[in-house]
Amino acid sequence: MNEWTDSKGKSLGDYTRPSVAVDVAVLTYSGGALQVLVVEHRRGSLALPGTFLHEGELLTDAAERALRTKAGLVDTQFHQLAMFDDPARDERGWVLSMAHTAVVPATDLPTSAILVGVSNGKVDQELAFDHADMVRLAVEDLRSRYAAQVDPAGLLGDSFTVLELRQLYEVVFDRELQKDAFRRYVIEALESTGEMSNPGNGRPAEMFRRKGEGRLPAQASVLLTG
Repeated sequence: MNEWTDSKGKSLGDYTRPSVAVDVAVLTYSGGALQVLVVEHRRGSLALPGTFLHEGELLTDAAERALRTKAGLVDTQFHQLAMFDDPARDERGWVLSMAHTAVVPATDLPTSAILVGVSNGKVDQELAFDHADMVRLAVEDLRSRYAAQVDPAGLLGDSFTVLELRQLYEVVFDRELQKDAFRRYVIEALESTGEMSNPGNGRPAEMFRRKGEGRLPAQASVLLTG
């Protein structure tokens, strides 16, 4: 079988090819703040967990491998965000990176996980390469999901009070939310567990869980995004 060539007589092997990497922005909610998981990179810098694509490997398999070997996470749900293709993004050479994102409850993270705060949709510390831009896209993706459903990633666990839910949403959307309006928009997506919270010094409050998929009304996005 003859090797394929283009109109100039060149085969695929005659063209310079970029290396391909995957990076994963793992967001979590811990200590009343939105945070992203990072790993130590060369020369003491911080970066998102990532790896280079192996020959014949799927991008999803590479991302799964990066989460397992770099972040200690297995069976983690994630999805693609965007391809980062600036030829100058990596000083080591021409490297494309497919950015992915995952949202993981803090209780599911390894105790050795390094977390960096995220404020106003931006990471609080400098990250290697263009990883800060990947975090920004991950936050935008998180907000779109949380505007459609009640805590779809289960950051609060199986049950929570409306106050705890509002505090989470204020952190995710980086804005103060009027408590009565927030309750009005979310209450139809919740069902009572029949239990009360035990806050210690505070007043007990009714505990809720998501009802079905926890779908929020379209008007909720106006309240959340302004």
